[in-house]
Amino acid sequence: MRTLQPVLSELGLEVEEVAATLGATRLQTIARIVFPPLLPAILTGAAMAFARGVGEYGSIIFIAGNIPAVSEIAPLLIVTKLEQYDYAGAAAIGVVMLATSFVLLLALNGLQSWAAKRR
Repeated sequence: MRTLQPVLSELGLEVEEVAATLGATRLQTIARIVFPPLLPAILTGAAMAFARGVGEYGSIIFIAGNIPAVSEIAPLLIVTKLEQYDYAGAAAIGVVMLATSFVLLLALNGLQSWAAKRR
């Protein structure tokens, strides 16, 4: 919501009113006027939520089911590796999680700069 709020407040009602005055339906107004400026903000919010979810460690372990190939998650695999004294395996999983979050945030930053250039 934090990424959408500035875009929505910047958009204003005038463009929607103009579209309605020119004969656009509500669906056309949303699809052609409201949605295009919101798309980068929606993608930013989704990417940030995903990156945070990948990086989340402690709280998710308590609700994980640990059913192999169904509800196994990376943080739980790290704990399992640590309990087996496989520090290299735990570190490898952690590095993959970190790299995934980093690449996602880098792509997000690129998307934001691309969207800023289009304006």
